[in-house]
Amino acid sequence: MENEPHFFEQGQVLLIDKPLEWTSFDVVRKLRGMVRTKKVGHAGTLDPLATGLLIVCTGKFTKQINLYMAQEKEYTGTVTFGAVTPTYDLESEPVYFGDFGGVSPERIEEVIAAQFLGEIMQVPPIHSAIKVNGKRVYELARKGQEVKLEPRRVMIGAFEITEFRLPVVSFRVVCSTGTYIRSLANDLGEALGCGGYLSGLRRTRIGEFRVDEAMTMERAGEYIRGVMGER
Repeated sequence: MENEPHFFEQGQVLLIDKPLEWTSFDVVRKLRGMVRTKKVGHAGTLDPLATGLLIVCTGKFTKQINLYMAQEKEYTGTVTFGAVTPTYDLESEPVYFGDFGGVSPERIEEVIAAQFLGEIMQVPPIHSAIKVNGKRVYELARKGQEVKLEPRRVMIGAFEITEFRLPVVSFRVVCSTGTYIRSLANDLGEALGCGGYLSGLRRTRIGEFRVDEAMTMERAGEYIRGVMGER
């Protein structure tokens, strides 16, 4: 029966619409307390300033996390041209302001087609959770230490401009696991010669799972309390 305490220990998949400014671990920690089982994990980090689909697995289903992580992902978001930030997003302040006057929809599409579609080599942000010699690179970067990351092969299945209102341009991206949308925004700005940073991001799909099917944290709490037989 669903109201038995071991329901979530047996294994469930929860589709969560991650709130703005929550870390992915904030979501896991909150849900872990609700479902009363230690085995709770997510299938792919979303940065605090991103919203959207987070797959959370409980109990025995945590063994499937890597399968979900490997699936294709879709994002929508915005790039702001004319500046860069150290973190490639709004976790840090814009610097090095540049002229974006020469940027047009046609120019962006031309650059995307030439450099940012199909299999590409991408350098992750130094402000990321990647480990070098056992330490996370963002910790080294914050200390001012020089960090060099090697390019990684990723697949960009689609990169479309959906709205053009300079300096802000909206986009949709379909990509492989391991793709950093922050790096994509930064690299596109560099290729256009004006700089750019990620100013908004929402994950809309992981494999066949869509954010339209996801629960808010409030709704997830109501669902879990119902399953656990609480009123």
